This record gives sequence, C-alpha cells and structure tokens, in this order.
Amino acid sequence: MRPPPYGPANPFGTRAERLADSTQRTSAEPGASGKAHGDIHMLVRLLRPGSVSRRARAVVREILQAEGVPGDDVADAETVVAELAANCERHARPPYELRVFSVGGIPTWCELVDGDPDLGWIPVVLDRSHPQTVLDLFAENGRGLLLVRELSRGHCRAYPTTTFTTDAPAKAVAFALPTRSGTRLTSPSPLHLGRRSAHLQLEP
Repeated sequence: MRPPPYGPANPFGTRAERLADSTQRTSAEPGASGKAHGDIHMLVRLLRPGSVSRRARAVVREILQAEGVPGDDVADAETVVAELAANCERHARPPYELRVFSVGGIPTWCELVDGDPDLGWIPVVLDRSHPQTVLDLFAENGRGLLLVRELSRGHCRAYPTTTFTTDAPAKAVAFALPTRSGTRLTSPSPLHLGRRSAHLQLEP
C-alpha cells in the first residue's frame, strides 16, 4: 500500500493567484510556538535538463555562503540538493524547479520540484521513525534519500505541489537549510505564503 502524501494538496495556490500576488509582501501566521515567523519570500529557479544537479548545488552554495553559514554545513546542503536534483532528472520529468524560502530574510527551506506528481515511497524513506526497509538497503534512490535524511538531520519532507511555471501537478522533495545560528526549520506549514512574494529566475 502506498503511504498517504504529506502536506496540503496545493500549498502554493493556483498559478493565477501566484502571479497576481507576486509583487506583494506578507507575514507568516504564528507557528506552534505562538511566535510569528516574519516575512516569507520564495525564490524560484527553473533549471534546465542536463544541468539540474550542478546548478542547484551552485545556487544553494551561493545563498548559504552569503549568509555566513559554516563551510561544513554548506557542503552538506550542497550534497543534499545535488542528490535531490539528480533524482529529479533520473526518475522524474521536467519542469525542474528549485525553490528557496527565506523567513525574515534568512534562507530556511529548500524544495526540489519535478513534473511527476507520484510520491511513491519517498515520504517513508525520509521519515526517521520508519524502520529500515528493503528499499532503503538496495534501491539506488533509496540510498540517496537516506543520505538526504541524515545530512538534513531528519528535517526533510516530500509532498504534492504544483509547478510554479505551468501550474501542473507535481511533487516537492524538500529539506531545512542550515543557518548561521545552527537552528533549522522543523515544519514548512506556513511556507505557502511565500508565493505572494515569489521571484522567478530562469537559468541561462
């Protein structure tokens, strides 16, 4: 039996809503702690087939280095995003989108989105509480997702979404970015608000 998908059916709203709200700013709803997360913004990079892993890695490295994140943490984040991007090209189909969310000006969450909406067993492999399975041990993509889970310290998720560029059904495999303070986002629940201030960049 396939596990149920994580997250809302369409956390980013319709394409018309995204485009209409693209120049607005918004504040997040209070989190579980009762504290507001601050303004949320989303950077969207549409990545070209054949260079998805290399470009995703470069974007994440540039963003985290600019934030002063320690080098070892930057390297781990590069490995994670490169693995997710490689899985996109190997097992899914375009469009490929890299989304980086900033909360209060700090990059905190990164999504790799592809045009195949089927989550399969990805949420199960990413879940630290799930016992090790045959998939974990022998499937190539299972091993890669286990690496993602470990390097992100378990702060990773997979959930359905829609592509920003075409509004077609898609999936996102995502992880919490390391920060200079060492804290990591534990839940992406308010990040759909970032669509109101999304900035789309096309890869050259």
